[in-house]
Amino acid sequence: MIEFPDPAEASPDGLLALGGNLQSETLMHAYRQGIFPWSDTPLTWWSPDPRGIIEMEMFHATSRLRRKMRQGKFSFTRDQAFADVIRACAEPSEERGETWLGDRLVAAYIELHRIGHAHSVECWCDGELVGGIYGVACGGLFAGESMFSRISDGSKMALTYLIDHLRECGFVLFDVQATNDHTESLGAIEIPRLEYLRRLREAVEMECRF
Repeated sequence: MIEFPDPAEASPDGLLALGGNLQSETLMHAYRQGIFPWSDTPLTWWSPDPRGIIEMEMFHATSRLRRKMRQGKFSFTRDQAFADVIRACAEPSEERGETWLGDRLVAAYIELHRIGHAHSVECWCDGELVGGIYGVACGGLFAGESMFSRISDGSKMALTYLIDHLRECGFVLFDVQATNDHTESLGAIEIPRLEYLRRLREAVEMECRF
């Protein structure tokens, strides 16, 4: 495990450190401090200000999306195809262009999933994986890392299912790291880094099971 600088002292754009390793112990140590990797060549660690989150109690999927999820055409699972989900997230798309998920990061998160810290939600249609999202759980924190969609609303349905599940499990903090037009359309907001770090300290002390 490596020791990180104080995340409150990251550069204005959020860059905190270079190098280190992607061992599971290092990754979890980083997430507990509000730090995450954002590239693997070179390996970079970040703590942006402001920080993007989704307030779970304020998240409301549209009635149209809820009806779509209930129509019986789609089914949802948890942790049934983690490797497939993260590899789909690693594929370039029109929405995000080139991905930040290199092979080293994919392998590191698959290992984190194997030992029970990283999780996925899958959206299926006629036996085909059409959407999904994955992230890291630590106490009452869920750090959403990436999502993908192969049909209209595939990622939105997966996110809605995930947030419903996190609410039931008692999670209190959903991190999306940095907002963009897509995450803002899903309800993401920005809060100051110091507020995020304060809420994080409380969240990681909770006992929540995914």
